[in-house]
Amino acid sequence: MAAMKRTLITFALLAAAPAALPAAPARTEPAVLRQVAEQFLQVQTAGLPGKVSVSVGAVDPRLNLAPCPAPEAFLMPGARAWGKTTVGVRCAAPSPWTVYIQSQVSVLGSYVAAAVPLVQGQAIEAGQLAMMQGELTALPAGIATDKAQLVGRTSNLSISAGTPLRLDQVKAKPVVLQGQLVKLVSKGNGFSVSAEGKAAGSAAEGQVVAVRTGNGQQISGIARAGGLVEVVF
Repeated sequence: MAAMKRTLITFALLAAAPAALPAAPARTEPAVLRQVAEQFLQVQTAGLPGKVSVSVGAVDPRLNLAPCPAPEAFLMPGARAWGKTTVGVRCAAPSPWTVYIQSQVSVLGSYVAAAVPLVQGQAIEAGQLAMMQGELTALPAGIATDKAQLVGRTSNLSISAGTPLRLDQVKAKPVVLQGQLVKLVSKGNGFSVSAEGKAAGSAAEGQVVAVRTGNGQQISGIARAGGLVEVVF
């Protein structure tokens, strides 16, 4: 009876004991690093035009990184989530470490190309432009993605048909020319004053231009259509 009683007590103690907790992970798994990098790139590319796809490279399975409760992804200074890029994943505590993962951001979208040869200095018309589909990250930086960015502007050089167009290849038509008599309009809190002057340079709509008044004073303002220069106080 005594032996049976001891057995029952032991069984009761074992039944009352809490279940053993699962062992904490011995390291941060490569799959976790890739997931953090991928989610980061998806957030960074959310506003890009076109169909965006993100590909995160492999992580060396031999890496033995300490467990991290909150790994953080980042881009190096000057880098961006565009084309071939590198995403860093780091841990601040309890054991600091940093890993870099090669990644690729692809953007399939529309861009503007010349439908016909464009002559240097000639104003660009909508009919001279064509919308194309392609991998935007493989095209030159500053590629135009909307005809409205180019219509009415002039090309800085002659461009052959089919060439993707960059924004730095065109310039806006000046609304104020150097030496032109312009009307200076000064606006402030509850007042507006106008005067005449001579433009010291040429400027497109919205650009800053200097104007010399009749008394020799030079004032800078914003060029507007119709020979106006707006000075805002």
